[in-house]
Amino acid sequence: MSGHCVPVSAQPHVPVLLTEVVAALNPRGGDLIVDATFGAGGYTRRLLDEGATVHAFDRDPDAIAAAQNNPGKWPELAGDPPRLVLHPRRFSEMVESLGDAGIDKVDGVVMDIGVSSMQLDQAERGFAFGSDGPLDMRMSQDGPSAADFVNEADEAQIADVLYVYGEERQSRRVARAIVAARPLATTGDLARAVRKALGYNPAYKGNSAPKDPAIRSFQAIRIHVNGELDELDAGLAAAETLLRDGGRLAVVTFHSLEDRKVKHFLRDASSAGQSTSRHLPVTVSAPAPFANVAKAVRAGEAELAANPRSRSATLRSAIRTDAPPRNTDGSLSPRSAA
Repeated sequence: MSGHCVPVSAQPHVPVLLTEVVAALNPRGGDLIVDATFGAGGYTRRLLDEGATVHAFDRDPDAIAAAQNNPGKWPELAGDPPRLVLHPRRFSEMVESLGDAGIDKVDGVVMDIGVSSMQLDQAERGFAFGSDGPLDMRMSQDGPSAADFVNEADEAQIADVLYVYGEERQSRRVARAIVAARPLATTGDLARAVRKALGYNPAYKGNSAPKDPAIRSFQAIRIHVNGELDELDAGLAAAETLLRDGGRLAVVTFHSLEDRKVKHFLRDASSAGQSTSRHLPVTVSAPAPFANVAKAVRAGEAELAANPRSRSATLRSAIRTDAPPRNTDGSLSPRSAA
């Protein structure tokens, strides 16, 4: 595990849909809110300014260290009691980590899913195909890296990952090219193998130049290496357990795989005891743990112009009811069903 703090880009981090996220959470003085994906702390800063106490999670040791080493930016860390508490853990571990701090209910949870701007901006982290760096992609900086996966997995497994997580229609061709190009050590090695397989020339600058196909493969491998979709499932279930009656959930996603999961979670959680299809009978009589599911929100023209990374962002939010939490499979927990 690498615990060193890598210098971040000089370009300031701009949190996506910040105004809309804060409106969805509606923080008030004294509220206890979880920022499940702290990153550079954009959401946390605004929530603290609104008077809330924030428990912030990040599995990336660089993000935690950057905040700890900058007390001028984060004076709330030194409060008595502190209004900012950092948890160097995965957000799927929210229930356990907050329990250790004596907290079993919170007023809000915000989740900004996917790779952070800081991680993308650091070539050393190996997330971006636009700059050459070690083929790493590990958010927590431990465990098997992207290089381990592409150099050791068999062709069929690589193809499956590219197809499922990157929605790459030519996944078998790309997987074959990756295996043929082994060993791959850098992000440039991987990007070149993908581009060659799909006949893409990044030097072409015409107005009709297609999107770089390396995007899909990098996304797929990153999601696989970090177990991101399983983590999202567990994080949503944790939020359902932690939020008090009237508590608010806000989730920002950046691609369709994540957004579908959040959409389906909120649909199912707001219709417990109701069939989601007119062809299926109601099988469980249970109150819904979420209500007031808001319409999906996307960035307006002003934000799109100021922050291009907001183009693919979607915010979904809802308010917790007093219904008992379900198990992660959507059923009532034995305690709740009793």
